[in-house]
Amino acid sequence: MPLAKIIWVDDEMESLQSQKMFLENKGYDVTTFSNGFDALDYLKTNPVDVVLIDETMPGITGLQTLVKIKEINRQIPVVLITKNETENLMDDAIGSQIADYLIKPVNPNQVLLSLKKIIDNKRLVSEKTTTTYQQQFRNLFTALNSNPDYNDWMDIYKKLVYWELEMEKTNSPEMQEILASQKEEANTEFFKFISRNYTKWMNPKTFEKPIMSHTLLQQKVLPLLEKGVPVFFVLIDNLRLDQWKTIEPIFTESFRITDEETFYSILPTATQYSRNAIFSGMLPIDIERQFPNQWKNDDEEGGKNLFEEDFFRASLKKLKKDNLKVSYTKVLHHHDGQNLVNNIHNMLTNDLNIIVYNFVDMLSHARTEMEVLKELAGDEASYRSVTKSWFEHSALHSALKKIADKKIKLVLSTDHGTVRVKKPSKVIGDKQTTTNLRYKHGRNLNYEPKDVLAFRDPKEAGLPSPNVNSSFIFAKEDGFLCYPNNYNHYVNYYRNTFQHGGVSMEEMIIPVVQMVSK
Repeated sequence: MPLAKIIWVDDEMESLQSQKMFLENKGYDVTTFSNGFDALDYLKTNPVDVVLIDETMPGITGLQTLVKIKEINRQIPVVLITKNETENLMDDAIGSQIADYLIKPVNPNQVLLSLKKIIDNKRLVSEKTTTTYQQQFRNLFTALNSNPDYNDWMDIYKKLVYWELEMEKTNSPEMQEILASQKEEANTEFFKFISRNYTKWMNPKTFEKPIMSHTLLQQKVLPLLEKGVPVFFVLIDNLRLDQWKTIEPIFTESFRITDEETFYSILPTATQYSRNAIFSGMLPIDIERQFPNQWKNDDEEGGKNLFEEDFFRASLKKLKKDNLKVSYTKVLHHHDGQNLVNNIHNMLTNDLNIIVYNFVDMLSHARTEMEVLKELAGDEASYRSVTKSWFEHSALHSALKKIADKKIKLVLSTDHGTVRVKKPSKVIGDKQTTTNLRYKHGRNLNYEPKDVLAFRDPKEAGLPSPNVNSSFIFAKEDGFLCYPNNYNHYVNYYRNTFQHGGVSMEEMIIPVVQMVSK
């Protein structure tokens, strides 16, 4: 069976018969034409993988033929062969989206290499990726079993995300399965690590601990403030590390990355806890003590994220930075996004601009409820793809492009990630027990201890006690918590949806990226 179908268009084709035979001996199916018109007629009714075309032909030139080929099928790769190396010709050819160009006289190996580059590129990348991962697999396994600390865990997760993105280039379901299994094993060990260390991190006397939600701004944003250079802190709600890596190339078109790190979300990895902690610079237990009227527990009526700006301004006052000129913008709906685009130039006179963008969170919650989004974001790869497509066409992207040529500093981050849940676990509680799938608090909770991280005393986890004898439990790895009544219905409904609130690398190890305008 031929490797691929090639057509070669050249008015001196007789002199190239040896080249045609060379390619056929390599397994290619080569059809030749002496002019562009005949080649175009052939292309209208025949599938072709690559077109080789001479630029200088009588009747219709190679570039003119190229334009008409793209009208028939934009996806066909075209290799232009020319004697002419003038810059204008090259600009025209590249502007017309050629796949490659060769300078006459060409030798058979040049043509073969060009075809391999175009046709076999995906297969060669796939094979190389698979081989390299196989070599790295042992290193990752060793790292997992070497008692990693919080820095090592960030490194392990970055490597797993790197390989997850690389594996998308392969055609190897077996290797993708091995990686998924290794990621599962890593999350099992990560859960044990968090179970052993989380309460230590909550202790103010512990010196050795990671940057977490409540220390993020003080450590990664406020130190960047500099007179005359506005800082923009953009928080995209619910953005995982792999989603950041997917939209990173769009950012680097306009901005230069100066620092790319990860930090740890507090528990629960849920907006009302982690985001309020970010802007207040405090753990939830301390927010409740200082702002008893504004803090709302899960089981209380009212919005849980209505006072982020108040918390932030209070934290600036405490740090004696309340003389800063600060703006706070929250984008919840499409018209908020348009207002951001229209207003972003006015923010350049501020010292610090905070922009909270809620789209990804809406997407992940909507995905649970809407069949269309279940179809669009059925797994990690499609979830990343939807995120990229959203960002490319978002008001946020439009707004940032408007200030990309100004002297600014930009910090992009998030409040928590999400995990695709697969394994249900039964929980029984009283009427006050919360409904979240990845964490619950309440009195008299009855659960399977091996499935959760439990805090009988919430203050050990830096959390308020909503009621006397309240305890918190957090689902591990890819588990989700369901009540026994109507159990099968809810299990089927929520399995394979993206949720947050619990303990997993995806939810807890999240990006913080510093950039400057190019």
